Amino acid sequence: MQEDKGFLRQDNNYRTLKAFRKAECIYDITYYFAHKYLEMGDRTIDQMVQAARSGKQNLAEGNIDGVTSKEMELKLINVNRASLHELLLDYEDYLRVRNLEQWAYNDPRCRQTRAFCKAHLDSATYREKIKERSDETIANIAITLIHQCDVLIKGLIEWKKQDFKENGGIKEEMFRARKDWMKRNG
Repeated sequence: MQEDKGFLRQDNNYRTLKAFRKAECIYDITYYFAHKYLEMGDRTIDQMVQAARSGKQNLAEGNIDGVTSKEMELKLINVNRASLHELLLDYEDYLRVRNLEQWAYNDPRCRQTRAFCKAHLDSATYREKIKERSDETIANIAITLIHQCDVLIKGLIEWKKQDFKENGGIKEEMFRARKDWMKRNG
């Protein structure tokens, strides 16, 4: 029997997505940051960790759900984006209420951080390096990663929208597969 690789794709590997790898870095940084710099019992700890977790997990879930529902895939990718924006506000709030600096886009530290974050997608690198950094620096690193991840996610959403326009969803895939099978098997 001939296998049709185009029907119900199973080769999705969300772990290879740059957005997923960046989201994993954001989660690891946030977990460390929230537990180190926020006071025990502060609800913000759970809020930040859960927003970072959602930012990572919804990419994975959306990627897998996308096998049978492109609509669900797009919804979950957008939930990922919304969660990361919630987390972004938490980091910005942290800096503002403590009179710490959020680096301006053209600040040399921000430029250096953007270049580093663009080149590094391994969460182990960040877990090691943040141990030597201040809360202000870690928050700015997280903010940078969130912005970079947001750009990747917006691109992913646009790509998924275009793919849907060109190829349709599961019903169209099923119809094409059935039509092709009938044509081959008479």
